[in-house]
Amino acid sequence: MAKTKQGKRDVDAYTIKGTNKVVRVGDCVLMRPADTDNPPYVARVERMESDGRGGVRVRVRWYYRPEEAKGGRRPFHGAKELFLSDHFDTQSAHTIEGKCVVHSFKNYTKLDNVGPEDFYCRFDYKAGSGAFTPDRVAVYCKCEMPYNPDDLMVQCEGCKDWFHPSCMGMTIEQAKKIDHYMCSDCAKENGAKRTSNSYPVPPNSDSKIEAKRRKR
Repeated sequence: MAKTKQGKRDVDAYTIKGTNKVVRVGDCVLMRPADTDNPPYVARVERMESDGRGGVRVRVRWYYRPEEAKGGRRPFHGAKELFLSDHFDTQSAHTIEGKCVVHSFKNYTKLDNVGPEDFYCRFDYKAGSGAFTPDRVAVYCKCEMPYNPDDLMVQCEGCKDWFHPSCMGMTIEQAKKIDHYMCSDCAKENGAKRTSNSYPVPPNSDSKIEAKRRKR
């Protein structure tokens, strides 16, 4: 352990009260909100130190949910999406309720099952200005929206773009049953009839699986 201020020392690990889960620097954690009707806050532990009175204080970097950021939640934001903010804070370790995993966007889309402790992040967020990094991402479909991993999409065999069934006048059930899909623009160019696609695969996936993840 390294010395910090007098009477305080850096702590290597902290066991969450009432559990056998051990938190270390770099871990992502769920922290108890002031209003217990709200979901827990999500943060990354940057530092831990004893408070000199037998307690532990943690310096954290907060993740924001879309509804907590300027501009609010938009249709392409997934249910488990978080933004890594530049907002740091120091809290009592007693407010840590559990551990979680914040995946990269690419790794999240490859999960076979999404658990309650799985989240993902594809943007850094400046809390003061409301700016995002990156400020541009790929868009898909006629609606020109970024990919939401909760939504099923189908791929055109012509242009290789991805489309939401609802934007193409289909239900999700219809989209799951189709064998081939060609968007209206490609169908016109090829003089083909508009049919549908057997590959309801998300744009970032390497295997032919449904875009909507099963939650356990």
